[in-house]
This record gives sequence, C-alpha cells and structure tokens, in this order.
Amino acid sequence: MPAVTYELIKTCKQSGARLGILHTPHGDIETPTFMPVGTQASVKGISPDELRAMNAGIILSNTYHLYMRPGHELVKKAGGLHGFMNWDRAILTDSGGFQIFSLAKLRKITEEGVHFRSHLDGSKHFISPEYAMEIENALGADIMMAFDECAPYPSTYEYTEKSMYMTTRWAERCLKAHQRPEDQALFGIVQGGMYKDLRKISAKDLVSLDFPGYAIGGLSVGEPGPLMYEMLEETVPELPDNKARYLMGVGSPDYLIEGAIRGIDMFDCVLPTRIGRNGTVMTSQGRLIVRDAKYSEDFSPMDPECDCPACRDHTRAYIRHLLKAGEMYGLRLATIHNLYFLINLMKSVRQAIMEDRLLDFRDEFFEKYGYTQGKK
Repeated sequence: MPAVTYELIKTCKQSGARLGILHTPHGDIETPTFMPVGTQASVKGISPDELRAMNAGIILSNTYHLYMRPGHELVKKAGGLHGFMNWDRAILTDSGGFQIFSLAKLRKITEEGVHFRSHLDGSKHFISPEYAMEIENALGADIMMAFDECAPYPSTYEYTEKSMYMTTRWAERCLKAHQRPEDQALFGIVQGGMYKDLRKISAKDLVSLDFPGYAIGGLSVGEPGPLMYEMLEETVPELPDNKARYLMGVGSPDYLIEGAIRGIDMFDCVLPTRIGRNGTVMTSQGRLIVRDAKYSEDFSPMDPECDCPACRDHTRAYIRHLLKAGEMYGLRLATIHNLYFLINLMKSVRQAIMEDRLLDFRDEFFEKYGYTQGKK
C-alpha cells in the first residue's frame, strides 16, 4: 500500500470536477484543496495554530531553500519537517527543480543533474535525481516530488521535447533512489511545455511508471490562461482516475475553479501570501488594495462575507493604517485573510461538486468577482 492514496468520492455531472479524499500518514484531506506555501518550513507570518484554525490540511515546503538553509541533515535530526516546524498535518515538498532552473545564469543542466551556484553566497552545488531523493527523504514530507526540468515559456518544440524525455528518465531514477516509500509518496511531474502531443507522451510515460500520484508542471509560467486550460484538457484524461492530480504553482481564484472543472485535485501558490504582504486582498467582490487612501476612513471589514479573524475583528481603515505604518500585524492580517479566502473557496467548490453545479458556481463567482474571461 502506498504511503498516500486517493479516494474518488464523486464526479460532478456538470463538469469533469472530482470530489475526493487524499489519505496521508498525517491525516485525510478533502479535495479539491489549496495548499499554503511554507517555503522555508514556515508559511510567512502565520503560525501552525493559525493554519490549523483555518483548516489547512496540507502545506508545501521547498526542497531547494531548505537544502541551502538550514540543510536537510539538520532537519532530519529535528525529526523531519513535521518535528522541526511543529506541524502535525500533511506536508508536500517540491523537488527544488523549479527554483534551480530559475537561477538561469547560475546553473548548468546535464543528463546527470544540475550544477548551480547558491543564490545566497555563490557557492557551487550539484543535485542529481538521486541526491534530490536523499534530501527529500531527510526532510520527511508525506508527499515528495520527482526531480524535473521545468522548461521556460516560451521554448522551442525541440528544446521542450528533449527536456521532457530527460524529465522522464530522471523520474525513473527518482523511483529507484526513493528510500522511504512506506511513509513517503513520490509523485511524478508531467512536463511538455505548451505542446499537446508532448504533454500526452509525458503523461503516458509517467503513468507507465506507476507513481502514487501525478503533478502537472510547467504551467502558469507566463502563458495566457486559455492556453493553460488547453494543456490541462490534453493532459488530465491521460492520468488515472484513482490517483491524485496536482497542478503546480496555481493560486488565483479563477485558475483554482477552472482547474477543478478540468479534474485537478491539488493546488499551491505563493500568491495569497505575497500579495497580502503588499496590501492586496482577495474578497468576494474581487481584489481590494487595502493600502489605498480611499480606505483610510472605511470602517467596514475587508470582506463583509468573510468570517476570518481579520474581517471579523478589524476594519479596512485599521488594517490600512497598520500597513502604512509598517506594522507586522497588518501584513499578518492581510495574509491570514487571503489564505482563509482560498481555503474556503475550495470548500465552496467541493460543495458545488457535491451538488452537481460547479459550472453554475463558476459563473456566479466570476460575475461577482469581476472576471470576464477564461470560462470553459
């Protein structure tokens, strides 16, 4: 029995959306779900207790950053990420590939792995698929991602094809090197850029390797939304119904809903925490830049329809004051609200799937939120 399994509960009759349960060693997670990102073993500004209070069942940490600082061996000594950060629910670690490849001038890709220089001090490093597994096994997350190359957008067909086949070879090496399959699940990552045939080939090849779950990588990297949806529509049907599907790096409300419609179960993104720190919040009426001067005397909640601590206990005027004054509490309130908003959006999505009305929910939400494009 794999460490992590997916149980399909229901498929929406109005769309391709799935209601399911992800069973992990650290609890069950209802899907579709949004995973807050705790890059360096911490969701920026938010405590584990606050994450539990907003019903976050799983969070994501970053292998590259934890390898660079404080080091995977230290985390292992602390009892893995769960013990190190005092988080008793599920954790997913990415492979670090996206961060390494984003270093551009600081790295060199070979069949064996990637040579790169640290973004912190310029020191030289090398990570192979085997070493990526050693790092992730030490970190001890419930779900680990295979080491892959995320081809940049745009890329030529020739480059993308070569990269995709190397990612598949690396995935095989990851499976062989994985030392803890009984308590850590290794997911494969589908690549193939913006080319439909390559996406299908990548998915089929990875499915033949029988991973316990599959991620779709290399999307939301600058391409138009409709193009991303096209790639999902080509890729998802190639993935097995009885295993989880994870769309990497996606976190805007429209992408979450449209992704769920196309059969995605898991999402993650730094968007809610990043824009929160800049004074922007997601509300039921659309995005709101609470730092703006027009809210200086607005004593209503950031979102009247939200019952998170920020909206329940404070006003736009107060939170704007905190942000303008550089008070950490203001950044935390905006971040808490954004995470709460997305976690509860996915709860509403699950309810709409249960009621076979996700397309109707999408249309109602988009109209209220102010979206005019991107509908299926």
